[in-house]
Amino acid sequence: MKKIVFLDEYSIAGRNFDKVTSQGQYIAYDFTRKEQVVERLKDADIAITNKVVIDGEAMRQLPNLKLICIAATGMNNVDLETAKELGIEVKNAVGYSTTSVAETTLASALALARNVVYFDEYFHDKRYSQAERAFCYDRLTFQISGKRWAIIGLGNIGREVARLASAFGCEVRYYSTSGVKREEAYEAMELKELLEWCDILSVHSPLNDRTRGLIGAEELSVMKPSAIVINVARGGIIDEAALAEALDNGTIAAAALDVFSVEPLRESPLYNIKDRYRLLASPHNAWSAAEAIDNLINCIANNISQWLEKNCD
Repeated sequence: MKKIVFLDEYSIAGRNFDKVTSQGQYIAYDFTRKEQVVERLKDADIAITNKVVIDGEAMRQLPNLKLICIAATGMNNVDLETAKELGIEVKNAVGYSTTSVAETTLASALALARNVVYFDEYFHDKRYSQAERAFCYDRLTFQISGKRWAIIGLGNIGREVARLASAFGCEVRYYSTSGVKREEAYEAMELKELLEWCDILSVHSPLNDRTRGLIGAEELSVMKPSAIVINVARGGIIDEAALAEALDNGTIAAAALDVFSVEPLRESPLYNIKDRYRLLASPHNAWSAAEAIDNLINCIANNISQWLEKNCD
């Protein structure tokens, strides 16, 4: 029986994991620090990690390790070159959170457009109960119908966002970070042209050499002062200091972030935005609807069972 070790089981939020635990001798750790990785994987045949880094140095100390299952789509927390060199198979999970992330993207745009957080607080802190008037126009709201929605990265999530945005009456165009030309239902534009054109920008591309720092001060400066920026992809794609300055200076109207350059985010100018209602932020949970977590578990279970079928007689 193969030994399966999950390094950060907290990431599945306590959902039923029987499809995985039934496939071997299973050991789980709620969370694992870098210095604990080798000790906890020393006898493991199969490692599961969501965000815990398994680097080349660790792999070279783990002769039994034969399969790494990443409980996510992004694979930047595993040294893929060393894994290939050592014959360790690496499997990620694809497509499990498309709907969840796309819905979060739409929800973020709507929340910012309608100033949901401000007006919710206006009610709950009793300002409404003390008001003389029925309406509050402290912050004007707007519809997203009829707006121009720009997408960076038209993969599975980007396409679903495009579909939903179109259903809400938006005109959708996109920028391909890979540069690959494809037949799509939406018009492709160059990045600067797209940023100048759009009212709403959402980012759905992977973090790589082409996308790291893709949106900085120069890119933000060409956007409309009424524009909204949404990033639910990877934090390193947008320069956070430049974004904070753009929000404070009114270069853009608002932003929604679910991902950050360092997670958890420690010190950052994003914590000191002058008008906090311009920034809607969440702790990397756009993906984590209950249904998406269950989809993820199915992906992990399938990756393990397929590997076992090939490697166990």
